[in-house]
Amino acid sequence: LSCRAGSSMLCSEVKNKTVRTQKLRDLRKLLRPFALTTVLTAALTLSACGFQLRGATVMPFKALYTNFPETSSLGSEFKRSFRQQGDARIVPTLPEAEAWLDILAETKDKEIVAFSSTGRPREYQLRLRLIYRVLDAKSNELIPASELVLRRDIITTDSQLVAKQQEEVLLYREMQSDMVQQLVRRLATARPKAP
Repeated sequence: LSCRAGSSMLCSEVKNKTVRTQKLRDLRKLLRPFALTTVLTAALTLSACGFQLRGATVMPFKALYTNFPETSSLGSEFKRSFRQQGDARIVPTLPEAEAWLDILAETKDKEIVAFSSTGRPREYQLRLRLIYRVLDAKSNELIPASELVLRRDIITTDSQLVAKQQEEVLLYREMQSDMVQQLVRRLATARPKAP
């Protein structure tokens, strides 16, 4: 770079920027192997410990019958999620099934946990509960009667009543999705008991 008289300040700024840019390029060249080494080390460490992304769950049976009530939103979400699990499918009648998800109870509860100083409910606990068992085609238990219970707390105020009702709906929906995922994972572990 050549500088003219009167622009020495501008010229020195341009030179400084050029020098800084060159130093950054040199630094990047030096750090590139370290970055690659760090990424490879992290990948090897994660794969060595058995980490893998959750994909479709492999079911030990190809056809499942379930007796969720038609009006059950949990049952609808379960059926939708189950269809995405590899080649397993839900069948409409019990004789077609290799396994039977027998729903013994499904409940939604809302319990008052705390009161305000004026005696009004201040905090609630939302509960979603499912009792189920899994049988094979010969009515042998693959999974004995088991219970899934999810709980969430919600704090209310009189001034935000509508917002808290919407939050309650969203919490139940979130709990339902979580419960479906847990149920699918438990179904994947269903194996006949050794004689």
